[in-house]
Amino acid sequence: MARILITSAIPYINGIKHLGNLVGSQLPADLYARYCRARGHEVMFLCATDEHGTPAELAAAKAGKPVAEYCAEMHEVQAELARGFRLSFDHFGRSSSPQNHRLTQYFAGRLAENGLIEEVNERQVYSNADGRFLPDRYIEGTCPNCGYEKARGDQCENCTKQLDPTDLIEPRSAISGSTDLEVRETKHLYLRQSKLRDDLGAWIDGKTDWPVLTTSIARKWLNDGDGLRDRGITRDLNWGIPVKKGEEDWPGMEGKVFYVWFDAPIEYIAASAEWAEKQGRPEADWRRWWRLDEGAADVRYVQFMGKDNVPFHTLSFPATIMGSGDPWKLVDYIKSFNYLNYDGGQFSTSQGRGVFMDQALSILPADYWRWWLLSHAPENSDSEFTWENFQTSVNKDLADVLGNFVSRVTKFCRSKFGEVVPEGGAYGDREQELNDDLYIRIRAYDAHMEAMEIRKAAAELRAIWVAGNEYLQEAAPWSVYKEDPDKAAAIIRFSLNLIRLYAVLSAPFIPDAAKAMMEAMQTGDDTWPEQMTHAMERLAPGQAFTTPEMLFRKILDEEREEWQARFAGQRG
Repeated sequence: MARILITSAIPYINGIKHLGNLVGSQLPADLYARYCRARGHEVMFLCATDEHGTPAELAAAKAGKPVAEYCAEMHEVQAELARGFRLSFDHFGRSSSPQNHRLTQYFAGRLAENGLIEEVNERQVYSNADGRFLPDRYIEGTCPNCGYEKARGDQCENCTKQLDPTDLIEPRSAISGSTDLEVRETKHLYLRQSKLRDDLGAWIDGKTDWPVLTTSIARKWLNDGDGLRDRGITRDLNWGIPVKKGEEDWPGMEGKVFYVWFDAPIEYIAASAEWAEKQGRPEADWRRWWRLDEGAADVRYVQFMGKDNVPFHTLSFPATIMGSGDPWKLVDYIKSFNYLNYDGGQFSTSQGRGVFMDQALSILPADYWRWWLLSHAPENSDSEFTWENFQTSVNKDLADVLGNFVSRVTKFCRSKFGEVVPEGGAYGDREQELNDDLYIRIRAYDAHMEAMEIRKAAAELRAIWVAGNEYLQEAAPWSVYKEDPDKAAAIIRFSLNLIRLYAVLSAPFIPDAAKAMMEAMQTGDDTWPEQMTHAMERLAPGQAFTTPEMLFRKILDEEREEWQARFAGQRG
């Protein structure tokens, strides 16, 4: 039994996430966590809401609520949606937690002690109307390059040119619209990442098993241009973790908070501390996952994220951990993803384009979405959600292959032998051939799951379902029954055991359907198949079962057309 720590990139608090966000971190992390548990490993699967920064303040203001109240409400919304998609977190925390306050301040103090924090005087845009400094992205104006009138102070969305706020023509506050702006001097703390460049480079070079997507992004940020740059870790905001040097005040930093990118990854650690407190456990129970000197030396730590989060997790967060000088656990493997696009364009949270998590669950149960998203995960390149492909995949894979097999076997058995695993007959060459084939396929499935090759794992699982259908079609118990009821009984007994097997193997991908299959077979035996002869005898003759309701219904053409039209425009 191994000990496996799993974290998925923490979703931002300001609104409900779309399916592209879901498949880029949380859902594949859940798949891996479920698989590892099924194989008997000890798993700690953590996530949280990312609650600090200007977007949280603005979203709260738009909702007409205090920011703390807004974040608390949205955390519960996101937690409920996570439950709806059957994300099996051991704990779903909050970056605003007291635990994260303490840990973030602790890390800042350690970094300062080790000479890795620098105080820097900056000139930033201040909005007199808003009474605050404005982050670059909250300054709007006309792009000097293309004339787009809603360019932001960091980049023009229209022509993608990188900008500074002072480049904009007629700049204004994106919060109030005021043009009463001025440049003021303010002091901030910077993490001196550049001093750790060689250590980070050697560490990344040692990760020869990482996906190319992960290492290529890390090396680009490490080596391009001037190389790894120092980054500001504080902001002039009201909402966030107050700047402290450990438990001590930080002179000159009064009224400032830590920048969200600095405190958010630390929440991975804090989430485990939140878990321990919620469970009434001692601190040692969470520290054994994170401190090499307190039991974490045998932990394998795996992170899941979209490619936009890779720089922070390959450079900035490791720099924080390394720079502390303490024996904290560094990530062992980062599974990163490209983007999932939507029906000829892009998912867009701001424009409400595409399917969002709450909308998806209002249309169809979680398993339909889980299967499509995971079997089309954007691992090696961007992938695209289309309604036609979704309909085809659900109808063929889930309804025609898996659902049809379960329905045919159980209904035939009920009509000829009753709702009980039939006695009589013996397995023959055809069953042995399928056992041999399944053994090879299951070992391949295991290998893909261990390697986090998600699309390959899904394809292998589907092939395992198909093999059962082909066996049933060739064995034809409905024909055999007329001449040899005992032989037909053996075929059906074998097929009922296949249903249990499919439930066990499918549970990481489609947990609700797997649970329904297990309950129909009236067994709690979820033993992972290691030896096929034993695996196919788990349901003994005489054991009762129930004929389940339809596992998966087909998506109709008119439904697909209606959904495609509904989700092409603005979210209401």
